[in-house]
Amino acid sequence: MRFVLTVLLAVVLVPVLVAGPAVADGDKECKPDQCKVKCWCKDRTDQEVTDYIYDATIPWPFRKHVKDTDGDGVADKNDKCPGTPKGATVDAMGCPLDTDGDGVYDGIDQCPDTPKGAKVNDKGCSGDEDGDGVADGVDECPGTPAGEKVDKKGCPMDADGDGVLDGADQCPDTPKGAKVDKHGCPMDSDGDGVYDGIDRCPNTPKGVKVDKHGCTETETEFLDSGVFRTSEIRFDTGKAIIKPESYGILDQVGATIGQWPELKIEIGGHTDNVGTAENNQKLSEKRAQAVLEYLAAKYSNIHKDQFTTKGYGEGTPIATNDSPEGRAQNRRVEFTILNKEVLKRETPLKK
Repeated sequence: MRFVLTVLLAVVLVPVLVAGPAVADGDKECKPDQCKVKCWCKDRTDQEVTDYIYDATIPWPFRKHVKDTDGDGVADKNDKCPGTPKGATVDAMGCPLDTDGDGVYDGIDQCPDTPKGAKVNDKGCSGDEDGDGVADGVDECPGTPAGEKVDKKGCPMDADGDGVLDGADQCPDTPKGAKVDKHGCPMDSDGDGVYDGIDRCPNTPKGVKVDKHGCTETETEFLDSGVFRTSEIRFDTGKAIIKPESYGILDQVGATIGQWPELKIEIGGHTDNVGTAENNQKLSEKRAQAVLEYLAAKYSNIHKDQFTTKGYGEGTPIATNDSPEGRAQNRRVEFTILNKEVLKRETPLKK
């Protein structure tokens, strides 16, 4: 059958292929104007010429004489990569392709779109030992605990930055700076509605109204301006004995100062102009000292060496002394922070 096909094709094609001036007997080289095919045929055996015509005209599947040892569809004589594994897809040279570069040839690769760098098995599929959805080899954080949410690199995320990973965080939108429990939920030790860590006044008494910083109006004024002035600290007339109705305001001041052990504070006493200037000077000094003694005795985290006391007497009024109301304002105690730079930090220290 092959012989018949070859003869028929030769009859049709050879005149075309070898058309052109003949090569004279004894010519050793083809001249430029001579047919290249005829020149090529000159030094070939009849079998080589027949095979050439056969290969050029008969589709590969019908070429019974062609050997393809590795079965990749490329004849042995043209196969640049003999021994290709069965099933592998090859190029025109007979060499196997590996489109995703995972080391497993196309056609054998059951996971053809493996990410670059991923570790794969003999089927071309990647593993994921920690089950986070990021292939081993690409995963920069292997061993991620089960259930954790990870980024594209396989590393656990903490979107709100509270130190509790997203997969375990039961309160994923914690405000920045808030202290959280093991579940990632913010804490509010004093129950004032402002989270610990954000609360500038963390020991607010229960039920007291506070601002967004967790402080009362008194505390906010003190921390913002560095000075707190009050006429609500009352004493027995002409004496340095604190009246019980003054304890509330003193306790607010004490709770605030107690959270800032690094503050240096002056306690200043002031009087009205009733009496002699000399007596008022001494009285103001004693009243300032009485306030310090009260605070240091009640609050263990307040230390006397944080404070200085000073009496100003009647010399620095803030209102007229010609009326009872004005004199009441002048009888006052002022707390002045001497190292205000400490207040630049976000939250007070807790002891």
